[in-house]
Amino acid sequence: MKYACRILLASLFCAALALASSDAADKKKNPATTLMNRDVPRHKQFLEIAKKGGVDVLFLGDSITHGWEGQKAWKENFTPLKAANFGIGGDQTGHVLWRITEGKELEGISPKVAVLMIGTNNSGRDSSEQIAEGITLIVKTLHEKSPTTKVLLLGIFPRNKDANAPIRKKLADVNKIVAKLDDGGKTVKYLDIGEKFLEKDGSLSKEIMPDALHLSAKGYEIWAEAVTPTLKEMLK
Repeated sequence: MKYACRILLASLFCAALALASSDAADKKKNPATTLMNRDVPRHKQFLEIAKKGGVDVLFLGDSITHGWEGQKAWKENFTPLKAANFGIGGDQTGHVLWRITEGKELEGISPKVAVLMIGTNNSGRDSSEQIAEGITLIVKTLHEKSPTTKVLLLGIFPRNKDANAPIRKKLADVNKIVAKLDDGGKTVKYLDIGEKFLEKDGSLSKEIMPDALHLSAKGYEIWAEAVTPTLKEMLK
């Protein structure tokens, strides 16, 4: 009887320990690397585009990437490169991860280059390190899903009119971390064009970012001019 009690107590202890370990793991789970369902109409449009194939350049991101739609700079610079815009407003790193895994947005296409700019929508919740981990996982997943695709990784653009705003530092810290993913362009090329949007005092003008986050038509022209030479080089 005593032996049976010892066995029971030992089993209960192990179960409690396993539960505690599981709870600790959950607490440490990074929300920026957690898949977030994005089964919305725009995602379904991307699936149709992918089915048709013929995408050499894939832009992945949030509303800032989404905003390329209808821009003259897109038509002039990226349409000739067989580019597709897979940006969805409000996306965080977890949304993009879902889209390229469970969402199957890469099925049917093997882009020569994926232009990735994501993370600003994580900034209200996640730390710089967490956001960087989410971006890193996206890059890794892109290569797993499409091994021949090179990634042009853009630093997260500055936001908030004030150059000294805390959000500026957080995003700059993210960029410092993910910049290390650059391997000379062999598989990843990191490019930070954020300063091109800023005034001399570091502020953001309404002419470039009317709401200190999203770009104007002029802002998209600056973006196109800044990345096109590197993009064309990566397509060779």
